[in-house]
Amino acid sequence: QVQLVESGGGLVQAGGSLRLSCAVSGRTFSLYTMGWFRQAPGKEREFVASISPAGISTYYADSVKGRFTISRDNAKNTGYLQMNSLKPEDTAVYYCALSRIRPASSSSEYDYWGQGTQVTVSS
Repeated sequence: QVQLVESGGGLVQAGGSLRLSCAVSGRTFSLYTMGWFRQAPGKEREFVASISPAGISTYYADSVKGRFTISRDNAKNTGYLQMNSLKPEDTAVYYCALSRIRPASSSSEYDYWGQGTQVTVSS
């Protein structure tokens, strides 16, 4: 049974940083594209970033490009999202997910999801 567990969320002031982690078990992590999505209250879930199985290719939403960095450590079965220069509009529940499609930026392309971690950015 696949399990994705996010951690690292919290409350931070605008301009601050957070690093999210996604620990994966039950699947061969290195075979999957990993993505991060977020969902703010009253809004649809949106793509944030994705990384190819070997970690060679990365993709970002325009809203986070230059501020967020996605990475992965396949030896540790863990993915990361480094978030810098955070803005109040980054406030959302952040989800990690796995896809067999490469690249993948639509939530419908992802097969497995974590439970989410809350990120709140105060102004």
